[in-house]
Amino acid sequence: MVVRVDTPGQTHQKGGTARAASRRAAQSGAGRPFCAGAPAERRRVGSQRDPTHLPDYIRLQVKPRRASPHTLTFELIVRPPTLAARMNEVVPSSNPIRADGRRAEQLRPIRFQNHIAPHATGSTLIEWGQTRVICGVTIEETIPRWMKEQNVTGGWITAEYSMLPYSTLQRKQRDIAKGKIDGRSQEIQRLIGRSMRAAVNLESIGPRTIWVDCDVLQADGGTRTAAITGGYVALALAVKKLSKEGKLDPSSQLLQPIAAVSMGVVNGEPLLDLCYTEDVAAAVDFNLVMNGRGEFIELQGSGEEATFSETQLQQLLHLGRTGIRELLAAQQTALC
Repeated sequence: MVVRVDTPGQTHQKGGTARAASRRAAQSGAGRPFCAGAPAERRRVGSQRDPTHLPDYIRLQVKPRRASPHTLTFELIVRPPTLAARMNEVVPSSNPIRADGRRAEQLRPIRFQNHIAPHATGSTLIEWGQTRVICGVTIEETIPRWMKEQNVTGGWITAEYSMLPYSTLQRKQRDIAKGKIDGRSQEIQRLIGRSMRAAVNLESIGPRTIWVDCDVLQADGGTRTAAITGGYVALALAVKKLSKEGKLDPSSQLLQPIAAVSMGVVNGEPLLDLCYTEDVAAAVDFNLVMNGRGEFIELQGSGEEATFSETQLQQLLHLGRTGIRELLAAQQTALC
């Protein structure tokens, strides 16, 4: 038996033997790719006459090695939905357009949702592309033991950072399940703490500890820079609230706004604000933390089995400064 599956509007044929079906298929040209249209307009795919032409149809035939009364031969005509669309694809230019359509110096979209955690003194949800981090600030009316032992005056700012189990494609085990915090999280929360302490006059906040908690809801690269940028907004909201309540001295104003951004070299091109796919492919990876005066707080940079030149370093720093200015403007808008 021969079963033929065709496009709508064409007939379905049944009957005959497999040998006869093969003969009819050979006479009709079935089994060879061809272009739909009038017979005079049909061309063999990949022919020298029109090597760039892509077919609207592909005809396939599956035949057994030996004909048998129990063997089915299928003749299919398939319309690939994206084949014709490929004719309209634009070839990238020498100025690289990234996977998400951004230019090399362009940040991902950023949005702040303030007061996301009502029990926190200050909080915000920063959405940076597909990366989402909740940043919350709470106050403890005490200082660390080491400050008491060393008679250090003023207060302290510290941070904690964690990635929720569902923040990544594969479940991330909680630190409490492992019995200790992993090295990466420890490094990042120390970076956040150092950055936040550069924004506040610790002497003026009194004998209290300000906690900045950053929890990653969704990770798509740049979680530490998002935590720092969002953490500052949450900290500024908390300081503003405490000042209104009369718990902070009026002189305990924020020193300078703080923001952070990532940079890297991917396929030889310096890029600003790496998403996850770019981050894992980067030969050089940088994180930059700066304040509103254009001063450096931290600069992390390393080659991933690669090296980078002074010229590339200058290019990355230029991209980083550009991104920091935009982030500071976004923070200011969020705090108005």
